[in-house]
Amino acid sequence: MEIPRNFCLGTEGPNNFPGLCLLFLELHQLQLFSVAEPAPVPPSVMSAPRASRAQKARRPLLTQKGLEVPAPTEKDWSKDEDRHHVLKDPDEQQRSLPQPYRMINKLVDLVFSRSWEIIEERDRLREAELSRIQPTTYPPVFQSKLGNVPNCMAISQDYVFMGGAKGFSIYNLYNAKRVCVWDKMKVGVTSIWAEDLGSDILLAPVDEMGVVRLFYIYKDSLFFIKTINEVEDTNKQTPCAKMEISHGGDFVAFLLQGAGDTWLDVYKLPKESWLKEVEHPQATPNPKKKVRQPQLNTLDSTSSDNLEMDISIGLKADVKLSPPVHVVKIKPPKPITGTTFKSPLEVFAKVEGCLGLGSGQNHFIKDSQWEQQTATFHALYKRFLDGGSEEELVSMATFHFLLPSCVIMMPAELKGPPGVPCVLGVHWMGRHNFFLYSLNRIVRDKVDPESVWPCAAPIALSQLSGCGSYLVLACEDGVLTLWDLAKGFPLGVVALPEGCFCQSIHFLKYFLVLGGRNVYPEGPVTSQVTCVVLCTDASLHLVTASGAQEPTTCTLVERPAKHLDEAVCAVAPVPTLPGMVLVFSRNGCVQLLDVAGPQVVCAFAPPRPFHLEDPWKPVFVVSALHPYFLLRGDRPNRREATDEAKDTPKSVFYFHFTAYPLLEDILRNSSVSQADLPDTVASPRALPLEERCENFLQKRFQKLDHQVKEQEHWTRLRRYSLLLQRENLRK
Repeated sequence: MEIPRNFCLGTEGPNNFPGLCLLFLELHQLQLFSVAEPAPVPPSVMSAPRASRAQKARRPLLTQKGLEVPAPTEKDWSKDEDRHHVLKDPDEQQRSLPQPYRMINKLVDLVFSRSWEIIEERDRLREAELSRIQPTTYPPVFQSKLGNVPNCMAISQDYVFMGGAKGFSIYNLYNAKRVCVWDKMKVGVTSIWAEDLGSDILLAPVDEMGVVRLFYIYKDSLFFIKTINEVEDTNKQTPCAKMEISHGGDFVAFLLQGAGDTWLDVYKLPKESWLKEVEHPQATPNPKKKVRQPQLNTLDSTSSDNLEMDISIGLKADVKLSPPVHVVKIKPPKPITGTTFKSPLEVFAKVEGCLGLGSGQNHFIKDSQWEQQTATFHALYKRFLDGGSEEELVSMATFHFLLPSCVIMMPAELKGPPGVPCVLGVHWMGRHNFFLYSLNRIVRDKVDPESVWPCAAPIALSQLSGCGSYLVLACEDGVLTLWDLAKGFPLGVVALPEGCFCQSIHFLKYFLVLGGRNVYPEGPVTSQVTCVVLCTDASLHLVTASGAQEPTTCTLVERPAKHLDEAVCAVAPVPTLPGMVLVFSRNGCVQLLDVAGPQVVCAFAPPRPFHLEDPWKPVFVVSALHPYFLLRGDRPNRREATDEAKDTPKSVFYFHFTAYPLLEDILRNSSVSQADLPDTVASPRALPLEERCENFLQKRFQKLDHQVKEQEHWTRLRRYSLLLQRENLRK
């Protein structure tokens, strides 16, 4: 069959699509028939003027697949003419198709190729999942049904505190019965803090407006203390961006923002006064001035949470407690600009003492030098810069309450009682310095830092251990500095693998591995740091440091290359289980990881159809003293949920480690005495308190003469600088 050149597709010419389809089918059938026909085919039909000599010698693809196709006879054909050759490659017939069919054919081939790759990848994943050893998954011990969504949770002593839509509730840790509720807020609670003060508890919920309220729990009573930053005019609101309570509840700090400014307010908590006031309550008369206080009403009988409640904590609104005492207000350090001093002697005279050196405020660098340095930097690294304007960093701070130690230089008149924090360590986002401010200040208006620790790179993150003896500073370049504050020296400097940047740091209690089992050595230990570092690329690392030995790092969980749903998004240590951490993955899995292996011990999951709605930000809490772990379960998906599941309220699931045989055995043998330790295992023991204090006092007496000489030397230098400055003025 041969189609003439003046072939017409219809009345509309080439735009007639049905005609093009018929032509395509005829040409396709003709070419397929020509390839499968055993007899020679005229060259006028199978010729392709654009075919090369190399394509003539190619073996037919159909022959490679096992289908026998007789080779055409070429004895009567001319080999000199390029147009008189037999098309031996069936793929060449696609090139002879008219447009747009060649493009359609390529797209269809591309779709089939990608589909086949996806099918093969799913098959590999299914085979890998079947071959993988799945850990034992434990269900929760019991479920606490809630009418409102708990946004945050905290545990202190035997109580669980949950922040909800209009307030907070208090539950019993052992039977999940609600014992108290306060739901008279206009907005929800986003975070809640509960600090154990011994026989009492300090409670600090923060709502969506950033307003902080302090409550005090003593025995079976709840007392309201004060609202920190609430104002009548919402336009003048100063929300709290971050807060921190010292261990023991002696101090509290709030990072407040408002009117384009950011500052840090530190308060001292009168715990002794609170205890006297609640033991001998006195009713306060109604003041003439109207004071806005929270409405601490009784429980609402129509609340859905009252199905299971055990009222044991009463709200005492008629007892007034002493408010916190403001200690200091700290503002971000000023940006370093050009100097206004005319000589180095003026700079030296500006510094009053050797404390606080290193902040970079008093220098002798002019504006022209800064501009020249900036121009040189942009000229050298122009191709690496995006050319956009530099955005001003938001003033966010991280702060910790530090105990007295010899590493912190403080004047003798600023020292406080032992066991109580005396220093507030602060570092601001994008800054290199770690500032130390005294909490026992003589002059309230003076807010200069007593000491400055400069770092080689901006500090991205810091973390203080629960005992307050160890501090980790993580810089933006991936370098971690570990400090032993009790001894007064750095334990070491660790560099994370290339491309890993710190996202969170979690301290673990020191443990030993004996006979393949993790155990806590009885008695205090010293100069032993074990922490887990979660990086921004979802990799998990273990950092250990011991005394004067070089710190080591090892990778616990690799960065997921293909299976991104297995990326680690949150980590939480389990203090009651030695060397164990909870690992939350993006796919909603919750696993217990043994860092000594590392290996997965078991997994936890809420019952179906509950799931983690936001697995990258799970709502959970781990008890530091009890073997409990609480996890919030969200409503199931609407497509998968049944009618009964759609009506199921939000729930909090309780996981009790003693209810599971594997974890119960670990808890039963979680500690070992010093006498049972083998001789090959050396456990560094901390000195008794009396001996430690004696050694500390001896070192202080030895340094006393040296400090006096340093102060005298500094005074002489200042006097000499003033004399030189006077002589220069005379000249």
